[in-house]
Parts: sequence; C-alpha cells; structure tokens
Amino acid sequence: MLSLPRIVVICGSTRFMTEMNEADLRETKAGKIVVKPGCEMKSPHPLWSEPVEAEALKVRLDDLHRAKIRLADEVLVVGDYIGDSTRAEIAYARSLGKPVRFTHPEVDPDA
Repeated sequence: MLSLPRIVVICGSTRFMTEMNEADLRETKAGKIVVKPGCEMKSPHPLWSEPVEAEALKVRLDDLHRAKIRLADEVLVVGDYIGDSTRAEIAYARSLGKPVRFTHPEVDPDA
C-alpha cells in the first residue's frame, strides 16, 4: 500500500476563488494533498460562452467535484456564505462520513 498524505478537498462558492487559493497554499504547506474547483464559471471564458454547453459543463463539473469529495479524506469549506450547491456538497460529504471543516464555522448549516 502507498502511504499518502491526507487529501483535502476545498468546497465553497467560486466567488471565493482567491480565498480557496490561499487555503490551498496553507493546506499544502501543512503537508496535505489539495483538490479544489478547477473552473470559475462566473467569469467569462470561451469554454462556457454558449449557454446550453455551459449548463452541460456545470453538470459535469458538479459530478467531478462529488468525485473529488469521495477521493478526499476531509473537506474544507471556504468563505462566509453557503449557497445551495455548497450545502449539497457538505451534506454529501457528511453522508460519506467525511470530516468537514470551515474557514468560517458560523456558516455550518448543522451548527
């Protein structure tokens, strides 16, 4: 068996991409493998400029992020706001028994 460092997946609204990048640095410095959203679809980009294609991409990215949650040992929720997508990710992680941490614990929907 491989001995791997803990894997942490960063979740949260992509409006917090700057904060996610900072969390990535801190978690990496702490010796963890970090996975996080790879696309910030709120900003214009040719890859999601066509609305129908953008909606299909969002569905695929949501599936991919759930796979990242399954892969991870723990979840770090970034930001002081929890929207419906992040709330669903938290519930999914907890249903799998994954520990969930928050940069802003007051937004924990189960607190």
